[in-house]
Amino acid sequence: MATFYDFNLDPNVVRAVTEMGFEEATPIQTETIPTALEGKDIIGQAQTGTGKTGAFGVPLVNRINVEEAHVQALILAPTRELANQVAESLVTFGKHKGVRTVVVYGGQDMRKQITDLKRKPHVVVATPGRLMDHMRRKTIRLNEVKMVVLDEADEMLNMGFIEDIETILKEVPTERQTLLFSATMPKRIEKLAQQFMSNPQLIAVKSKEVTMENIEQQYVEVHEKEKFDVLSRFMDIHSPELAIVFGRTKRRVDELSEALIKRGYRAEGIHGDLNQAKRDSVLRKFKGGLIDVLVATDVAARGLDISGVTHVYNFDLPQDPESYVHRIGRTGRAGKSGLALTFATPREMDHVRTIEQVSKKKMTKVQKPSHEQAMRGQQELAIEQLRSLINSGEAASYHKAAKDLLQETDATTALAAALKLLTKEPDTTPVRLTGEAPLRVKKRHGGGGSGSGKPYRAGGRQRDDRRRSTYRGKDERSGARRSSGQGGRGGQQRKPKHA
Repeated sequence: MATFYDFNLDPNVVRAVTEMGFEEATPIQTETIPTALEGKDIIGQAQTGTGKTGAFGVPLVNRINVEEAHVQALILAPTRELANQVAESLVTFGKHKGVRTVVVYGGQDMRKQITDLKRKPHVVVATPGRLMDHMRRKTIRLNEVKMVVLDEADEMLNMGFIEDIETILKEVPTERQTLLFSATMPKRIEKLAQQFMSNPQLIAVKSKEVTMENIEQQYVEVHEKEKFDVLSRFMDIHSPELAIVFGRTKRRVDELSEALIKRGYRAEGIHGDLNQAKRDSVLRKFKGGLIDVLVATDVAARGLDISGVTHVYNFDLPQDPESYVHRIGRTGRAGKSGLALTFATPREMDHVRTIEQVSKKKMTKVQKPSHEQAMRGQQELAIEQLRSLINSGEAASYHKAAKDLLQETDATTALAAALKLLTKEPDTTPVRLTGEAPLRVKKRHGGGGSGSGKPYRAGGRQRDDRRRSTYRGKDERSGARRSSGQGGRGGQQRKPKHA
């Protein structure tokens, strides 16, 4: 395996990367970095968790001439979360070299972004809609861009950004290097590559390198009205260290997070209607262990680099079967095992079969657990906590109190009382969730949509930018693509009590 010393990089870039704790390059980095350093166009077929940010970020930062005070590199990302995380990585890669990076996305104060852009950054990371706002206002100049990166191109296609990307690429110099990364390669992405790239090198990470084999995949067939009780019981049995629960809509995420809190779980929700400060706060709590359960929509969770997730619960099936692979890829990382459990109503079983075809792996059917099984799960957790404390020797100062107690009762009764105190008994507080309609198979006619040939429409996604850019003079209301999957009914969203 190659190290970052093997790529003949600027010593300041190597220093920054090694300080981050990266020693060996991942397979996508090993293949991409030398080719990118040669200035060639690249199509990288890789999923989240393979190290693709380093694959394009390291050669990009290496190529920047810090003496030239203008935008030399542009990175387009589908969501504000991914844009933020890419920008954070680039700031770190370029800190010793002096590379200035700015991130712009919808929902953030435009005046602050304009101020940031006036500081003459070398690199701009952006979501397409907000970038086009700046192009329209002439607050960004792209006439000297030497390198363009399209990150998660298939996701930008699903979210309706493809026309924006075509407009943006026409505005940057044709003499440039272009890197395109996509987990899948639908026909529209292939067409984009043919139109805007020059003899691109294809670099693909094999599916076995995405560590899917570390994830145990299960599904449970359950009626909509039973789903929450079944989720609660599974969580009591599994006792996950860190879990992500995926809901299809923002309303669902709000209701689920409130319901979990009501039943005593440390949970919070994240979706597109939360402001950036609130999202950052929730993610800090999750990464810091202050909450155990993150409830999220696909868009909000896209591109999040979260380690240590032990369980992924697909409370609602994803609209797009390929999103399933991205969802469950949040667990089973760094050689650790993970569990992905999918909830499906009887009318959604065809959708489960399609997901199995896309992921190329069968899910194991499991039965709905009973209240008694959930109770046993919590008791076993309490026993394990007692064993751990016994082995640590930290209970020595309690020996006298224990002996005094045993003068009053027998050891079994005393231990049973201790276990009862430690055990979180399954909570049956009544919870009412708004029902979600089951997903239906919708066959395509005439090759519309993304051109991927899958029997489901690529819906259920909310654009990161709140409105369509008026760069091309389009009416904002008619130009905007509204997703039926993310917005709930009539666009009305209840604010979470814990927000």
